[in-house]
Amino acid sequence: MKDDLSGRSGRIGPNAVLQLLPVLEAAGGGALRDEMLGAAGLSAPPSDAGLMDEGPAGAMHRALRQRLPGRAPELLREAGARTGDYILAHRIPPMAQRVLKLLPPALAAPILAKAIAKHSWTFAGSGAFRVVSTRPLVFELTDNPLIRGETAPHPICVWHEAVFDRLFQTLVDRRLRTRELTCSASGSAVCR
Repeated sequence: MKDDLSGRSGRIGPNAVLQLLPVLEAAGGGALRDEMLGAAGLSAPPSDAGLMDEGPAGAMHRALRQRLPGRAPELLREAGARTGDYILAHRIPPMAQRVLKLLPPALAAPILAKAIAKHSWTFAGSGAFRVVSTRPLVFELTDNPLIRGETAPHPICVWHEAVFDRLFQTLVDRRLRTRELTCSASGSAVCR
């Protein structure tokens, strides 16, 4: 399936949708969940095995921002935190987590950032992710499929912020906060 907004096809981790579904259900019941699945062109939740087409994931995030503009940031942030929890429970080996927690934050943060960059295909899809610097820690995502084609007066990548917050606060330092400074939806070349 081609992404209608870019003409390109990309794959993304299904947690971009799967972790949002229970959040939607809690916020508006099965009707809201099913409405957002329909807006994404999905008749059922995607499989949790492997990757999914990025188009429906982006369509669901866009539809939520359009349908509930006041609540979408909070709901997407919750879904991002849940995605971070999933990654901690299923993708980062317990031994690696223990080592990161034992290291000083100045050492742990760049190691975690490098691991995130290595696996960025799971959340960047056909976009391009890179670690710009480690002091301060700065990430860039070019052509983010979850916001592709949108316009907004401010940064809107709260799902990604929440995923990174959960990982870095759990494994590096509870005081760390991710904040998007520039966003392609608000006219920047990259989400930073």
